[in-house]
Amino acid sequence: MTIIRFMDNETIKQKLLEIEQTDLDFQVIMTGKQSTRVNGLYNPETREILLHNKNFKEDSQLIYTAIHEYTHHLVNEQKLAESGGKMCSAGRVHNAAFWSRFHGLLEKAEKLGIYKISIEESPELKELTEKIRREYIEVNGKLMQEFGRLLSQAHALCEKANIRYEDYLDRVLCLPRNSAKEITKVGLVEVNPAIGFDNMKKVASIKKTEDRQAAEQQILEGKPADTVAQLMKKHKDGDPREKLEREKNRLEKTISALQQRLQYVEESLENL
Repeated sequence: MTIIRFMDNETIKQKLLEIEQTDLDFQVIMTGKQSTRVNGLYNPETREILLHNKNFKEDSQLIYTAIHEYTHHLVNEQKLAESGGKMCSAGRVHNAAFWSRFHGLLEKAEKLGIYKISIEESPELKELTEKIRREYIEVNGKLMQEFGRLLSQAHALCEKANIRYEDYLDRVLCLPRNSAKEITKVGLVEVNPAIGFDNMKKVASIKKTEDRQAAEQQILEGKPADTVAQLMKKHKDGDPREKLEREKNRLEKTISALQQRLQYVEESLENL
């Protein structure tokens, strides 16, 4: 695959549009600067993607950042459409939905030959990657799986000995309770340790066995866990119209209950 060298602003913009179209116009601006804080920025008010191009040695690094900032633009477009064109408060911008969309755009960019992650071109990195996966990610996953099973046994033994399990975690193992809960869940559910402990925690929270296996397979094929989680969520949520109708019904019930409460409060005030 050949990546164009020394891309200009318009070339970058056209490549972003090739990955995914937008009805909301935007501009790409290479600042000609170097930054130790960020590689790029997106301004939702001016709809400008700013790229500190002196941070990059290759166009592939630059296009990666451009896709990241373009994801912010697409999210901004969606929010404007949902709010009727009103600017909304930013909130948490790098949430699971953002990372899912960003990784989806990277996949499109790879298929189109616009971007690639070139592990194959570095034999040393490829060998190290295989070592990390085989000897650390999978091994750690197996250890944490066994750890979870041992914690379950410790819980049962604490109950048998009339010892508060929480106190045992806090002052004997000095293990945070939330961590113990996550580790135990991984030990109780069949999850492939090859996906790594952090991914195992997410997959273990999926109730249906077939859904867990599907999520595992997607992660093993290279999909990030956040992307898989969003896909599972969309599958669970079903048709967007049905989802909105369910929300409408809930809101109508809430409004009705509040109106009844308001009437009661007003009548109580009159009688005081």
